[in-house]
Amino acid sequence: MGMIEKVGVKRAQVKATPRALDLPLGQIVQGDCIAEMAKLPDDCIDMIFADPPYNLQLGGDLFRPEGGRVDAVDDEWDKFATLAIYDKFTRAWLAEARRILKPSGSIWVIGSYHNIFRVGTAIQDEGFWILNDIVWRKSNPMPNFKGTRFTNAHETLIWASKSEGSRYTFNYRAMKTLNDELQMRSDWLFPICGGQERLKRGGTKAHPTQKPEALLYRILLAATKPGDVVLDPFFGTGTTGAVAKRLGRDWIGIERESDYIEVASERIAAALPLDESALKTMQSPKAAPRVAFGTLVETGYLKPGAVICDAKRRWKAKVRADGSLECLGTTASIHKMGATLQGAPSCNGWTFWHFEAEGAGLKPIDDLRQTYLLANEP
Repeated sequence: MGMIEKVGVKRAQVKATPRALDLPLGQIVQGDCIAEMAKLPDDCIDMIFADPPYNLQLGGDLFRPEGGRVDAVDDEWDKFATLAIYDKFTRAWLAEARRILKPSGSIWVIGSYHNIFRVGTAIQDEGFWILNDIVWRKSNPMPNFKGTRFTNAHETLIWASKSEGSRYTFNYRAMKTLNDELQMRSDWLFPICGGQERLKRGGTKAHPTQKPEALLYRILLAATKPGDVVLDPFFGTGTTGAVAKRLGRDWIGIERESDYIEVASERIAAALPLDESALKTMQSPKAAPRVAFGTLVETGYLKPGAVICDAKRRWKAKVRADGSLECLGTTASIHKMGATLQGAPSCNGWTFWHFEAEGAGLKPIDDLRQTYLLANEP
């Protein structure tokens, strides 16, 4: 039995009702996204995250100044003969996406300047209602080697509800908590995939446009609830599935390429779901430091469920998925929790709370913030 068979990849089946049992939950459906979405029932998906082909239209190889070839997107799945063909493809998959999305659902589509404006027009023409455009600003973008343009340092996400009057999910308070009690803005700073997170096969990238898990973490935490069904019709190496599993969301992936399916299957099998208490997020309501505590949680410097304490080990608190802390039956931010426990009017949570550093004893969580800053300097 091959790897794909082992992980239960199979074709979606047409069912009469959109009950959860009718859906291929936790599975990667192999095939064309339009055809496979057509097999799903109406109004069955809570959120769609789509990372469609960018149609980069690259002409020839790109080389670095020292002569090394740039590992860019030159795969067949990203190539379309004309813009008209790309537009037709975009409208076809968006039509199916809107049909299967619940009235309360929402869709996120990410793209670059090559395609996002065409996709945005199609989204509006299809009847979706745009809620935000989010700028993912890359802290470590690839430079423009030819020196003929500005460095392309961002991508754009379009977040849209099914219609203007939709009652979509937005976990506003969780986002505010994640951002150290400041309203989350529409410009997000994350590094591109690198290091251990960058999946490789045979020494080369497993996928040219792998998205960072921190990006999907924020999206799923913002726009879904535990148990919601998340569909990714361009599943790639499975970032959406891995993060959904961690956050207690059901997921469905659609992917054509067998190599990507194998990589994604291994990755998701290794992802560990968070325990129930860590998944709970702030439901009730400073100048933010340059890095919010929630950023350390999103990027894995401190994982949800981790236990931190004060320097004298008097109090222990559990880190939750949105960057809030749980201690003695109450929840609050790192600053408010520290102040409450001490009966003080305020508290610098960065220096009050400590983590157990391997082989080095207790260290203030501010050390993790400084490590993050050093690793992600522009």
